[in-house]
Amino acid sequence: MLRKLQQWVLHRVECNAKREHHPIFVSIDDTICQKTKPSSRATHAIQGCDWHYSLAEKKSIWGHSLVWPMVHTMTQAFPFAFRLYDKPAGKSKGELAMEMLSSLDTRQPVYVLMDSWYPSKTLVGACLKKGFHVIAMLKTNRILYPKGTAIQAKEFAKSMEPRDTRLVTVGKERYRVYRYEGALNGLKDAVVLLAWKADQS
Repeated sequence: MLRKLQQWVLHRVECNAKREHHPIFVSIDDTICQKTKPSSRATHAIQGCDWHYSLAEKKSIWGHSLVWPMVHTMTQAFPFAFRLYDKPAGKSKGELAMEMLSSLDTRQPVYVLMDSWYPSKTLVGACLKKGFHVIAMLKTNRILYPKGTAIQAKEFAKSMEPRDTRLVTVGKERYRVYRYEGALNGLKDAVVLLAWKADQS
C-alpha cells in the first residue's frame, strides 16, 4: 500500500515538475512527537519513545523522533515516507534517510535539501550515486581545503576581506557571500557558499 502511494505521489510531482519546467526537490528533515514522560511506577511505557534534543525548545524532550523526506516542486508538496528514529536499534538518522531515498526512482532532475545535521559522507555519496544533486547547510566547524590547507569554515570566513566577497541583497537584508570550490572531508569536489550579514563584516 505504501509503495503504491509513493508511486502516486512521485507521478504527481513528476507531472507538475515537467509542466513547470522545474526540478524535483526532496527535503529531508526530522520532527519530534512529544509524549508525556511516564512515571517511575509505570509498567508499560510507550514503545519507541526516548529523549531527543529539540532545536525549537532548546532542550531534550520525551517522545518519538521521525525522519521523513518531503517530495515537492515549487507549488506542490507531499510526504514520501517516514522512519522512526530508534536509538537502541543503532541506525542513525542519515541511514534512515538513505533507506527512504533508495526507493525514490525518477528520471527528472532531483535536488536533495538537508540541514547541517545530515550531510555526511555516506548520505551525500548515496545521493550522488543516484544522480541526485545535494544542497545542504554545513556546520561552521566543517573543514575546507583552500589551496590545499585544512581550515574550519568559520576561521576561513574570518580571513576574508570585503574585496574577496560579493554583496548580495535578499529582501531588505544585505549579505557578504564568498564562493568556495574544492574539497571537503569525504568529498573531492564541492561548492560552499559562505554568507554573513554585511553589517557583521
